[in-house]
Parts: sequence; C-alpha cells; structure tokens
Amino acid sequence: MAASASKLFVLETLFSVLACVMGTALTCGFAMDNFASCFDPRARWMQVGLLGFLINLSPITVWYFYKESKWIMRVMFMYILFFFGSFTMCGYILQQFFKLSPEQTLKDPLFFVLARPQNRDDAMGASNRRGGFSVVTASIIYVSLGCLMLIFPVFAWITDGSPFRAQVFSPCMVTLLIDLCIQAVVYSVWIGYKESSWINAFFWILCIVCFGSIGLCGYIVRELYYLTPGQPVYFIFFNTSNRDVMLSDPLLLKNHHHRHDDTI
Repeated sequence: MAASASKLFVLETLFSVLACVMGTALTCGFAMDNFASCFDPRARWMQVGLLGFLINLSPITVWYFYKESKWIMRVMFMYILFFFGSFTMCGYILQQFFKLSPEQTLKDPLFFVLARPQNRDDAMGASNRRGGFSVVTASIIYVSLGCLMLIFPVFAWITDGSPFRAQVFSPCMVTLLIDLCIQAVVYSVWIGYKESSWINAFFWILCIVCFGSIGLCGYIVRELYYLTPGQPVYFIFFNTSNRDVMLSDPLLLKNHHHRHDDTI
C-alpha cells in the first residue's frame, strides 16, 4: 500500500514537471516568432515532426474518447491537444490522478486512472456490441501510420537534405522536439505499467526514444496482436492482470465506484 502511494507521488511530480517544462517551451517558442516557422511549406523536416506529433497524439485521443462521453468535450480536447500538445496531455493525466479516491490510490492508481467512469459501463458495452473499430481495423491503421512515418523522412532527406543543420532547428522545431520528448516519457510510463518484464519494457521504451512514432506504432500493433478478435480495442490500455480482472469480474469497478459514492 505504501508502495502504491509512493508511486502515485512520483508520478504526480513527474507529470507536473513535464507540464511545466512544456508550458515554458510553448511560451518561449511563441515569444521568439509566434510559431510562424511551424507553417513554412518548404520546411520538410518540420512536416515530418508534425506527422510524428499527430501520430503520437492518436492513442491519447482514443483514450480520452474511451473515458469521456460528451462529444463537445471530445472536440474541445482534440482542439486544445493539437495546439498545446503534451502540456494538455500531462494536465489531463494529472487531473485523473487528483480524482483518485484513497482506496484507489492504495490499490492500483494507474489502473484507475486509465479506466473510464463506471457509470458509462452499460452505454459503452452497448456501443462495443454495435460496432466500432475492430482489432484488425486498428492494426491496419497503425501499420499504415508506421509505414507512412518510415517513408516520409526518406522523402524529406531526398528533397531537403540532412536534418542535422542549424536551419532546421527553428523555434517551432525546437518546441516540437521538446514536445515529442515529453510524449516519449509519457508513453514510457505506460509501457512500464503494461510490461511484466523489465527487459521488454526497456526494449520498447528504447524503440520509442530512438524511433519516435514508428516505435509507438510498432508497440501498439504488437499489443493489438495479443488481443482476440472479440475483445474491445481499449483493452490495450491495460496490462494483462487488469484485463483478466475486468473479464472475470466486470462489476468489480462498478461496485467499487458505488462504495466510493456512498462515502461522499
């Protein structure tokens, strides 16, 4: 129990620091050129970075759609996420940590942060039965995105030369690189939660650090591969033990949610 509380404190501190770093980077980038360099049509490497940025935002967006039911909030979140990137991402994750009850904090804080509000169980279950993205469809999407991210840098290198030169590192590009690094940290925390083997966790974290969105797409495709066709795609957010609990006792979280409401 003490370990879970300590883990929560470390995570809250980490995401607070990351949000502050990104907020500072956004302020400095805006002050330097109002982010005009973000929209230079000749800046091929900026376009590569923006593509990787958008791919990295997609799992967070899917997770937000899984957790939140109101469409107006979903649209607003996508808009704010696009313009503020990992500042929005870390802020929302921090909000979820602060919402945890003491019991949730002591049991498994990351699981309860990832899980959706349980009063949506029935509606979401019906939605999953009606349709939505299947495991195969999601795999095809992320394989395609990974291939696109492999091809586009080659095209940029051919048409614009090496990225390792001063002209590439505009104020917008520097801010974008900081954002991508923070996103890599966020996904590293997620992978650390999911993987039972530290060797596997280190390997995939290294892939994301070295290859960015290509490594992230590879990891998501790998996790989708381990799902059966009948399982919902959102199961990839959880580690194996949490999935087993959700399958064996789907009312566990709902009952826990009701007990927490009774104490308020």
